[in-house]
Amino acid sequence: MEPEAFEICPYDPHHRIPLSRFQYHLASCRRKNPKKAKKMAICKYNACHVVPIKKLEEHEAVCVNRSSVEEEDTENPLKVSLPSSEQNDDPQQTFVPQKLVCENDTKESAREISPQKILRPGQ
Repeated sequence: MEPEAFEICPYDPHHRIPLSRFQYHLASCRRKNPKKAKKMAICKYNACHVVPIKKLEEHEAVCVNRSSVEEEDTENPLKVSLPSSEQNDDPQQTFVPQKLVCENDTKESAREISPQKILRPGQ
């Protein structure tokens, strides 16, 4: 069996954490070291990359995970179509919420409104 790799905690350099537990450790250590956490920033390409705020821009420019995230963005671009003002003259009428009711709900609410007659023996 191959020994597991360790990572050094950015909040406390005395902490050596197995990679499999690193994310969990970062979250707990961030809570336990709020003063240090205020001086640190999280990389937008990998949440396990925690660097001093002053070095964040430099880190993100050379981050090893940067290319994979940018490739995903270009492969599956988010397509959003917004209604134009020309299509709808009254912008306040664009969304009309409706109450969604399940078939079972209507039966139950009907029972609540008109309770059934209780039948007793001999009636």
